[in-house]
Amino acid sequence: MNSVQQTRRLEEFKRSVTNKFNVYNSLFLSLPYQNIENVGVLIPLLFDQCEKGLKAGKTPQEILDTFFTNFVEIKDERKRLDFMFKIIQYVERQVVLYDSVEDSAFPKLQKYTNSLSIKDYFELVNRSKNWDQISKKLSTFSARIVLTAHPTQFYTPAILDIIAELRALIDENRIDDIDLSLQQLGLTSLVNAKKPTPLDEAKNIIHILRYTYYNAIGELFQYVKSNIRDEDFSNYNIIKLGFWPGGDRDGNPFVTAEMTRKVADELRLTLMKCYYNELKALRKKLTFKELREDLMELSNKLYKAMFDANTLIGYDEIMARLSKIREKLVGNYHELYLKQLDQFIDKVHIFKTHFASLDIRQDHSMHKLVVETVLKQQGAIKESLEELDDKTLQEWLLQKDIKLNPADFDEDIVKDTIQNIQQLGEIQASNGEDGCNRYIISNSEDIYAVLFVFGLFRWCGWKSEEITFDIIPLFETMKGMEAAEAVMQKLFDTDSYRKHLERRNETHTIMLGFSDGTKDGGYLKANWSILKTKETLSKVCKKNGIKAIFFDGRGGPPARGGGKTHRFYAAQTKDVANHEIQLTIQGQTITSTYGTTEQFMHNSEQLLTAGLNNNLYGKEHTISAAQRKLIETLSELSFEKYDALKQHGKFISYLENRSTLKYYTKANIGSRPGKRGNKKQLTLSDLRAISFVGSWSQLKQNVPGYFGLGTAINKLKEEGNLKEVKKLYNDVPFFKALMNNSMMSLAKTNFDLTSYMKEDDEFGEFWNILHEEYQLSKKMLLEISGLKILMEDEAVSRESVKIRENIVLPLLVIQQNALYHITQDSEYKELYEKIVTRSLYGNINASRNSA
Repeated sequence: MNSVQQTRRLEEFKRSVTNKFNVYNSLFLSLPYQNIENVGVLIPLLFDQCEKGLKAGKTPQEILDTFFTNFVEIKDERKRLDFMFKIIQYVERQVVLYDSVEDSAFPKLQKYTNSLSIKDYFELVNRSKNWDQISKKLSTFSARIVLTAHPTQFYTPAILDIIAELRALIDENRIDDIDLSLQQLGLTSLVNAKKPTPLDEAKNIIHILRYTYYNAIGELFQYVKSNIRDEDFSNYNIIKLGFWPGGDRDGNPFVTAEMTRKVADELRLTLMKCYYNELKALRKKLTFKELREDLMELSNKLYKAMFDANTLIGYDEIMARLSKIREKLVGNYHELYLKQLDQFIDKVHIFKTHFASLDIRQDHSMHKLVVETVLKQQGAIKESLEELDDKTLQEWLLQKDIKLNPADFDEDIVKDTIQNIQQLGEIQASNGEDGCNRYIISNSEDIYAVLFVFGLFRWCGWKSEEITFDIIPLFETMKGMEAAEAVMQKLFDTDSYRKHLERRNETHTIMLGFSDGTKDGGYLKANWSILKTKETLSKVCKKNGIKAIFFDGRGGPPARGGGKTHRFYAAQTKDVANHEIQLTIQGQTITSTYGTTEQFMHNSEQLLTAGLNNNLYGKEHTISAAQRKLIETLSELSFEKYDALKQHGKFISYLENRSTLKYYTKANIGSRPGKRGNKKQLTLSDLRAISFVGSWSQLKQNVPGYFGLGTAINKLKEEGNLKEVKKLYNDVPFFKALMNNSMMSLAKTNFDLTSYMKEDDEFGEFWNILHEEYQLSKKMLLEISGLKILMEDEAVSRESVKIRENIVLPLLVIQQNALYHITQDSEYKELYEKIVTRSLYGNINASRNSA
């Protein structure tokens, strides 16, 4: 972004965000709530004490003690705890208010951005007369946004509605109504009273589908259609929605076959409500005699289908009825309101009867357990699959016919897996084939990850030639990624699986996981391995005549594969297959990046332009052999440093005893447990990437987002190669995108918060290792980028991060203080634990992409 534009954007940000937030925040802090008079007024004082105290090296205990002694005169510990709870409630709501103000300013800030819109692309095409090429690409290109239920989204539908209302009121500066909404916010609970079920999680996200995405995707489609100069443009898959809540059973025992069925019904019923309401509005316009009966019949059918899960109306029937109405409108009524009718018809083409595709996901180890149990029952093995050679095992999976009945098995997971695969055909019958046609296997490391699922489908009553599912391996560990090429080649060489691929349009989707990759291999190595794996898999698929589609499991923050998504896709090399972009969006990224119609349209558009960018414009990204060698060296050096940290005797116990790790499961955030399995001893491999990254984020140490980079770059500097690394940053967009994301992680880091730990007998040395690497990484990244401060060239993002970090600073100090008191076995230990759990919410919501 050029400096003039950046300056203007920053000015607009200060006008529309900073100033407005300060005005509404002062209004909010002076609102009287039951039993908490004057608390709001004291928050700025507490912030000031926290900021000055931490800079002066004071501990959180000292800061709070000074505050309670000098400003509020509360000596009693129990009363201090009550006061801290009230502060947390206020801060949580300040975050909601800030979110609303920032969302409201989004369209204004977009005027000063240099990210290219679809329209800009078309103008470029105009100049270069590349029309046929872009039309062809857009007629098949697609971005699939898959919404996941990972427990990082805390706003309940009630709060989301208040945010939407505030956003609208802030747009119009309606101060009295804002006052009322802030009072409502103050009295509405932000917290789930009990742990949500997977159905609750699904309903929360379906709420966003209904009230935002239904119209936003329709608008985006019309926008592309109107700019492409192709009357017959009919790529209804240009933006597809995927859905994991209710289908993703990996590590979540609460997602059962019954739950999957309920969520599939909920998606379809909600879509029928959207159709019914849009048709109802159309009926008020299409008041013509010959249309009345047709419109009423369709309306009645949709009405029944939106309340009764057993009453179905199929996509073909809806289309046939709408086509008949359209014909009469064109023939007899001068095409009046035809545009509105056509827009509705386009939406039906896009969403059909499923709204979003429900993906099924399970861990490979669970399928192994099911196959083992079945083959024991069949007498093929005594105890373990290892008793069979590959040829015999594959014969069972690919040729032998077994008829499974869930009732013949005792273990819940075995029963449920069979039940679920048996009912998938019924889900396809009611929601359409697109409604559920992908089965993802996490922790895939060999061919059996895929073949077990193929075999289970056969044993559950599916004929081989009728399996209407893509079976998608998820390579997420370093071991999985190293094996990926050989695994795919073996699968292509397996005759009956190759025939399955012919029936699936010679296309294979392969998922790559960033979260566990980063946890496993550290930041640079994980991301570099994923790019290399994509290149080799693109090659192996091409060689076998298969179209490769990559599905990226990207979390919210850089440490879990997130960060600036557009930057990431635009920086892929020319050796990566680019037929479709697929990625997961989760937690508060759903509401923060795709939460309003404007944001959804802008960010989806950015995905499409990133995909087009690699095909049509600019130089194709290549990374030379010398550059690859340099990235490889940096990747190995940083991995060594990160791996040494993981092997450190205090690594797990530091997280268990000095972070919020064990409080994630207590927070009633999501339905899924914080770790896989139920072993007593916590191991890194069992740890969920979300709680792992989230815990570092709450400590404001963000270790997985940069650890090892400083050491790696410094080593090359010592060897006299710093110039080469600087050149790498400037010349290789992929490397630059990674380094910039890392600098964002560093910008959200605040070691002052935990500096009291450096004197800790048990963890002092460990804390110092973290702190030294943070300082070195910051120094080295600034040196290779030529920037003076972190995020220097992203002034608005930097400013936003700063305001958010300031809002939650009192919360973090209160949280650290509570963690300290828990280690001291305080008589109020339970209350301090509650404080830690409660403070998770505000902090993660404030970070917007922290977990």
